[in-house]
Amino acid sequence: MNTKQLLAVSAAALAMLGTAAAHAETYEGVHAITSAAARADVQAEAVAAARSGNNTYSDAAAEGVATVNSIRDRSAVREEAVATAHDPLQSLDKRAFYRDQVPSAYNKPTVSFTRQAGL
Repeated sequence: MNTKQLLAVSAAALAMLGTAAAHAETYEGVHAITSAAARADVQAEAVAAARSGNNTYSDAAAEGVATVNSIRDRSAVREEAVATAHDPLQSLDKRAFYRDQVPSAYNKPTVSFTRQAGL
């Protein structure tokens, strides 16, 4: 392209940009509040809603209180959690290894890793 063609293309592009800018939105200011409730009434409703404990916008709002029935003893669950937390291989995932096979060096040993009191 020569210089005249480049100037003609750029002039056309600027003309199109100018027409696009002419159709831009205009700012109409802040809309006036159109509420029939008094400020004190709205504040009282907000306080009552906050104290009720119901979040109407929650995903579980319609489900009510979720109860869990467990037959396990609290101390047994705690002992299991402590043993799992002290196991150095507890987060071992076979998907992290080639062909989803854990090498024999990483197999869980038969000894316990928990500390025993020395009597």
